[in-house]
Amino acid sequence: MALTIGRLAQASGVGVQTLRYYERRGLLSRVTRTSGGYRQFPEDEIRRIRFIRRAQGLGFTLEEIAELLALRVERGRSCGSVERAARLTRERVRARLADLRRMDRVLGTLVESCERRRATATCPILTALDDEESEG
Repeated sequence: MALTIGRLAQASGVGVQTLRYYERRGLLSRVTRTSGGYRQFPEDEIRRIRFIRRAQGLGFTLEEIAELLALRVERGRSCGSVERAARLTRERVRARLADLRRMDRVLGTLVESCERRRATATCPILTALDDEESEG
């Protein structure tokens, strides 16, 4: 059964504008149009949209999500090519986790410093964020 964009939005729990954006970004499957110009989405597109939303919730970018979707649906790819792509994605995820751990440590230090001083004019967090030398 084919769904219009409105019904697909309702069934997948996102807005129509979000679906149009996903469509422009190439995250949705190519669809046919009726003679009246309405898009006809297959029902399994609901699953795809939910996958996209869950991946976004985990912090993946739309580019990374597109790669993950390609791993799922590309026919004719050998297991080796899928494995290589999965390894590269995993390396990016690990690098991102390392960055987040560093950010957590820095923020923890700033919070501890802030607990010792209460005046916002000398707030270590605001000073650190405003300090050009702390970049990098």
